[in-house]
Amino acid sequence: MPKRKKAVLSPAKILTFGFAMVITLGAFLLSLAPATAEGHRLGLIDAFFTATSAACVTGLTVVDTGTHFTVFGQVVVLLLLQIGGLGFTTVGTLISLAFNRRISLRERLVLQESLNHHQIGGLLPLILRVMAYSLTIEATGALLLFVRFAQDMPIGQAIYFGIFHSVSIFNNGGFDLFGRIYGPFSGLAAYASDPFVNLVVMLLIFLGGIGFIVIADLLGYRQNRRLSLHTKVVLTMSGILTAVGAIILLLIEANNPHTLGPMNGVDRIFASFFHSISSRSGGVSTVPVADMEQSSQFLLILLMFIGAAPGSTGGGIKITVFAILLGAMYAMMRGNRDIIFFRQRLPKASIIKAITQTWLAMFLVITVAMVLSALEDAPFLTLLFETTSAFATAGMSLGLTPELTEISKVLLSAVMFLGRIGPLTLAYAINSGTKKELLKYPEGKIIIG
Repeated sequence: MPKRKKAVLSPAKILTFGFAMVITLGAFLLSLAPATAEGHRLGLIDAFFTATSAACVTGLTVVDTGTHFTVFGQVVVLLLLQIGGLGFTTVGTLISLAFNRRISLRERLVLQESLNHHQIGGLLPLILRVMAYSLTIEATGALLLFVRFAQDMPIGQAIYFGIFHSVSIFNNGGFDLFGRIYGPFSGLAAYASDPFVNLVVMLLIFLGGIGFIVIADLLGYRQNRRLSLHTKVVLTMSGILTAVGAIILLLIEANNPHTLGPMNGVDRIFASFFHSISSRSGGVSTVPVADMEQSSQFLLILLMFIGAAPGSTGGGIKITVFAILLGAMYAMMRGNRDIIFFRQRLPKASIIKAITQTWLAMFLVITVAMVLSALEDAPFLTLLFETTSAFATAGMSLGLTPELTEISKVLLSAVMFLGRIGPLTLAYAINSGTKKELLKYPEGKIIIG
């Protein structure tokens, strides 16, 4: 009898199932009695939502992390944030290397898919550098935040808060513990006028959002004396989006008595830049986003949808995809056939992938927002904001998430999951395999414009 072929999972399927397993384990641990304060045990849906939000480094919460969870529950959230930020494949590879286990070719392909790396060569050294960068940045952030928090709380609590928030913010997780001190869902409001905390948090969000490949490229610049096209595009677009977003927020919110209005000029500038950076996956805020003008909220929706860089801890359609879309528009308006960035031409496959990814994301966000509008009694802009935040794993909220019905929480959990692994990755996981085209059809013409 002929031997049956052993079923082999594709890298996309392994990524999808792996994240699902991490979320399931996290939900189980958070549903245990020791994870929550006495009398506040989480139901399965809320535990699943919280685990999904942490593993997908989103930051949307149905309960206040600082007051609802015990130290055990908070540590579970912290571990999910770390695994979700680095990627479970990265963590698994590091464990395998620690036990001197050989990394197979298939595992290397999964790592390549997870990190969005363009080649399979040099992956293991990159993984080691990723861990080194992450731990160094998180340790530095924890130390800096500890120095500031120690002025407001006991030393032990300041150490714990420094570690938790450095890991959460660098991984663009958006979870915070300040509800224990300043009241539930207070966020970083107490430090809205603190330039030191603002700068440290913005730097952590920025480093987590540009991606490990860009960080490696920057650190190697002294030796190589050149930056890759990917790094140039990511840094350029990050700077433009941050500056434009901050200026628009400052102009709109300057006279809003509930947000920037009561602040002085310097604090307004800090708050504007803070939310422009944080909206692209950071998930933390120093002023109440729910009290912003609707035009500001819509701007944040756009920034969240664009998101961070590929290979980073952030979500969204990715900043490089947005750059390609802008490049395509500019090239078409100039009558050019090619998209040129920094004197380099982009391949057609990258353009098609960018357009596909954008349409899949738009279809997902709009469809889910419409479904939520039928399930929830809330303004459509609020529902669109929460849905975009879930997809982009941004974590910003207008305060609706804790009030959602059970079915809406499950729906947003699915959106967070899709946003973290990427709609295209899920499509590849569902697809049984690519078929080789045997025919090349004749070219046809469609009238456009």
